[in-house]
Amino acid sequence: MDLEQKIADTLALLQRIGTEFKPAVFANSFGAEDMVLTDLIAKHNINIQSFSLDTGRLPNETYELMQKVHERYPSHPVQVFFPDAGQIESWVNANGINSIYDSIELRKACCHIRKGEPLKRALAGKTAWVTGLRREQSPTRTDLGNQEYDSGNGLEKFNPLIEWTEKDVWAYLRANNVPYNALHDKHYPSIGCAPCTRAIAVGEDVRAGRWWWENPENKECGLHVKSDVVSIIPVSSSLSAAPGR
Repeated sequence: MDLEQKIADTLALLQRIGTEFKPAVFANSFGAEDMVLTDLIAKHNINIQSFSLDTGRLPNETYELMQKVHERYPSHPVQVFFPDAGQIESWVNANGINSIYDSIELRKACCHIRKGEPLKRALAGKTAWVTGLRREQSPTRTDLGNQEYDSGNGLEKFNPLIEWTEKDVWAYLRANNVPYNALHDKHYPSIGCAPCTRAIAVGEDVRAGRWWWENPENKECGLHVKSDVVSIIPVSSSLSAAPGR
């Protein structure tokens, strides 16, 4: 499937989400994939709200991009959710600011406070949420579909770029002059919190710079861990029901 067809399919799915799953929200972490979706949603005035989770430990380059997005897409603002200050204070005072390197349990506990709890608030009262997940990003994402029921959060979850390649993503960004995180130009294909992200070497996996001290099968923050998935719908079948297709 060529890129033009992927764009058309993605746009059709986004429009269906905006029409049939109101209110729907898009989780924007300002990575390259999320900038594709940001541009498509804003450019086509799709009825999907956007939010982002500010963990308090993001790289400055991410904040710079957040400001650019605010200025570039004023009609589609990104609502920012922050972790609970009291929980952060208690956790840091008990464990240390960088205890994430000491164990998977501590790192995941940090992710839960900084991402998991704010995500619950961001998704409260919503019917569906949209992510920029792609199948080739990680071993933990190879069996994802473009639509599934997120039983943990009690709503539908859509991954419109699931079949896109990294080459597709960058071709779209460049063709449409979409702003992106400056760290991508410094060999950071995947960007999260500053202490959990590093540049990768030539030949390394695109997710190698995330939680690089852990095994690949553990490299999730908890936001996208599948539990009791009821249905995974192939790309072709979900889009066949889209308006005008």
